Amino acid sequence: MSQPSRAPVRWTYSFVDRPAEHFARACAFWAAVTDTVLSEPRGDEDEFATLLPEGTDACVKVQAVGDGAGGAHPDFCVEDVERFVAAALDSGARTVADHDGWAVLRSPAGQLFCAVPWHGESVRPPVVAGSRLDQVSIDIPPSAYDAEVAFWSGLLPDWTSRPGSLPEFHVVAPPPGLPVRLLLQRLGEERPVSAHLDLAAGPDIDAVRARHERLGARFVAAHPHWTVLRDPAGGLYCLTGRDAETGGLPRP
Repeated sequence: MSQPSRAPVRWTYSFVDRPAEHFARACAFWAAVTDTVLSEPRGDEDEFATLLPEGTDACVKVQAVGDGAGGAHPDFCVEDVERFVAAALDSGARTVADHDGWAVLRSPAGQLFCAVPWHGESVRPPVVAGSRLDQVSIDIPPSAYDAEVAFWSGLLPDWTSRPGSLPEFHVVAPPPGLPVRLLLQRLGEERPVSAHLDLAAGPDIDAVRARHERLGARFVAAHPHWTVLRDPAGGLYCLTGRDAETGGLPRP
């Protein structure tokens, strides 16, 4: 039996998932960080909104979640949602919810992602005040890491799958022009999969950190190549030393 052919991804979104009681804070903070305007809310409980940049296409959305602390997930925009979902299921994903024209799925390790219709988005937003939200980092327990790398690499064959800068990292990067890539991170302990957002903030990560703190973020930890912050809604995210324009690693 032949495997379902892959529907190419035409655009990507990062989703900021935050508890419903802190949703307004999350919307205000991330709109300020990305220099965007919040769309009108939508959904049965007004739980979704899009961060709209001026003159380019959106690539960040926000969602109020009723259970848990939230986190992040990617949306993949395709011309043929049904074909993309079939390929994902064949690769080991599971369906969470099948809506009219779009679907919520889980990767083999349990990471949520969505397959949604492509509406012609093509123009990536620019760098804003030294940073660009360009990465969904999926934090994976050791026992599931190899299978998860294989899953995402197989689901996105037109993307570049390669080892990251550290042994515990693996990058799945889209073709040029798409705004969001994946970083797969192997955790040091067995715990449920989760995800957070990363912003490329090089070459001046300290200046970006100071701006985010003025907007309401709180410092959590500093590492040699990234800084961990917490947004006003309680969600963790990272500023990385990658170049904000190119997404590439800083030169030694």
